[in-house]
Amino acid sequence: MQELFLVTGATRGIGLEIRKALLAQNKAVLSLSRSAETGMQAFGELDFRMGFDLTSTADNPGRVLEWLQGKNFSIKGLVNNAGLLLNRPADQISVEEMQQMWLVNVLGAMRLTQGILPFLAAGSHVLNIGSMGGFQGSRKYQGLSGYSASKAALANLTECWAEEWAERGVRVNCLALGAVGTDMLSTAFPGYTAPLSSTEMGGYIARFLLEGHRFYNGQILPVTLYNPD
Repeated sequence: MQELFLVTGATRGIGLEIRKALLAQNKAVLSLSRSAETGMQAFGELDFRMGFDLTSTADNPGRVLEWLQGKNFSIKGLVNNAGLLLNRPADQISVEEMQQMWLVNVLGAMRLTQGILPFLAAGSHVLNIGSMGGFQGSRKYQGLSGYSASKAALANLTECWAEEWAERGVRVNCLALGAVGTDMLSTAFPGYTAPLSSTEMGGYIARFLLEGHRFYNGQILPVTLYNPD
């Protein structure tokens, strides 16, 4: 039975590069994204795609499990990579905008992970993609209170999940990323040049997904070129 890795938000940016890096190592990848069934380029026979809206309760994680029926795959890993970043001053961000970010960055990841948990065997790896903005004690930036708070919640969930699912043998970690050159970052901060490309970061995350859970569990790990203080 071949191992299968799920990646959310894999149509562009870091998610796309994670997907490509895994495929380059002959790993089967199921990409979950709202646009996965409409014009998303395929990169080979092991590159599978499913339209999936993390913000909608109408999209049930059970669809992923239905897709698996009759296929010779076992879920080995999940990357909760999909994210939403809005640059809004803390005194101007609306409840609706905050809800949008939490639906994608926290609740969507929670719902999907809960849904596939019964099919994660011992030795599998759930990897949450966090942010230095959500890393406790790190320097914070203006305009990112909503985004940072959601990523802090995801980091805390990582620690809770690792404890709750330890007896299953499912390991859970979170990479708190610094600035990476993506369309999402460019939209939020026009003109800013990040020190790392999405290709570099995607490759690193793919490697950590495959090997990191041998060394870490329940950890929030900074991935940044700058001192988190």
